[in-house]
Amino acid sequence: MYVGTGALDIVGARKRWYLFFALLLLVCIGSMVFRGFNFGIEFEGGTQIQMPAHGARGEISKSQVIESFQKALGEQPAETQQVGTGAASTFQLRSEALEPAAVDKVKKQLFTDLAPIGSSGQPSPQAISDSAVSASWGGEISRQAVIALVVFLVAVVIFLAIYFDTRMAMAALISLLHDIVVTAGVYSLSGFEVTPATVIGLLTILGFSLYDTVVVFDKVRENSRGLLGLSRRTYGEAANLALNQTLMRSFNTAFIALLPILGLLIVGYILLGSGTLQDLALVQLTGTLVGVLSSVALATPLLVELKMRDPRYRQQAERVRARRAKAASRDTGGDFDPTDEKQLASELRKEKAYAAAAAVPARTPKAKPRPSSKKKR
Repeated sequence: MYVGTGALDIVGARKRWYLFFALLLLVCIGSMVFRGFNFGIEFEGGTQIQMPAHGARGEISKSQVIESFQKALGEQPAETQQVGTGAASTFQLRSEALEPAAVDKVKKQLFTDLAPIGSSGQPSPQAISDSAVSASWGGEISRQAVIALVVFLVAVVIFLAIYFDTRMAMAALISLLHDIVVTAGVYSLSGFEVTPATVIGLLTILGFSLYDTVVVFDKVRENSRGLLGLSRRTYGEAANLALNQTLMRSFNTAFIALLPILGLLIVGYILLGSGTLQDLALVQLTGTLVGVLSSVALATPLLVELKMRDPRYRQQAERVRARRAKAASRDTGGDFDPTDEKQLASELRKEKAYAAAAAVPARTPKAKPRPSSKKKR
C-alpha cells in the first residue's frame, strides 16, 4: 500500500464494490423511509427551560431536575442536558410546546425543589428562564441548506467538467450524492438528533469528499495521458494504478482529519457537555469515513465504467489484449503483469526498438564484381 505498485485490484473488483454500496444505500434509504429522523426542537418546535446547575443546597444533579419536572407535569422532559462546567454549568430541559400556565408551574416546582442560584449569588426564581422555539425556524434553516447544497453541486459539476471532463464530473457527483444519503441514513439508523448544526456539518463534509476525489482523479489523468496511442495498459489498469498510488495519501488525510473531530467529540461533548459540538462532531465523523471510502472504491470505478463506453477506449483495450496474447504465444518466459513497472518499462523499450528498426531503410546489397575481359596468360 505504501509503495503503490497497483497490487490492490480495486477497479477490477468494482462489481463487488457496486453491490456493497447498493446494499448500503438500500439500508439507509429504507431506514429514512420507514423509521424517519429524530428531529430536534428547532425543527419540531417546543419549549426550552434553562436553569443553573448550582442550588442553595449544593450541586444539582440531572436526576433531580428530571424528577422535579415530572412532579410538575406528570411526565419527563423530552431531553435534559447539562451544558458547561464549573460555575457556568447549566441545565437545559426540552419538551413539546407547553402552555404558559404549564411553564410557570414547572418553573415554580424547580425553584421550590432545587433553589437554583442566580447572578446575585442568592436563590432566585429569575435564574430559571424559558423560551419557545418555532418549528418554522428549523424549516427555514433546512430550506437555506438545500439551496446551498444545490448551488454547491452545480458549481462542483461545472468546475470538474472544465478542469477534467464531463465523465469525471458525473462520477464525482454520484459519489457526493452517495455520501449525503449514507450520512443521513446513519443518523436515521442510530437515532441521533437532527439539529441545524447537523445540517451545517453535513455541508462541511462535502468539501472533504470532493477534495479526496479530485486528488485521485488528478493522478488518473496523469497516468492516462496519451494512453490511446499506447498498448501497455488499459484505462482501467491506469486508473487502478492511480488509486494504489494515492491510497495511503487518502487514508492518511482521513486519519489526520479525524483527530480534531474526535477531539471535538470528546472534549466538547463529554467534558463540556455541549450538544451543538456533539452534532457537528458526529456528522463530520460519519461523513469523513464515508467520503474517503466512496472516493476510493466508488468514484474511480464509476469513472472507468463511463470511460469504457467510449469506442476509442474499448479499441485501445482490445489492442492491449491482442498484444499480450501475441507476447504470450511467443513464450516470453512468463505471464505479463501490467502492474509491474519493470515489465512495463521493458515492453516499452522493446516497442520503441521495433518502431525504430522498422523506420530504418533496408541496405542495398553490394554488386558482384564483373569478370575481367583480359585473358590470363
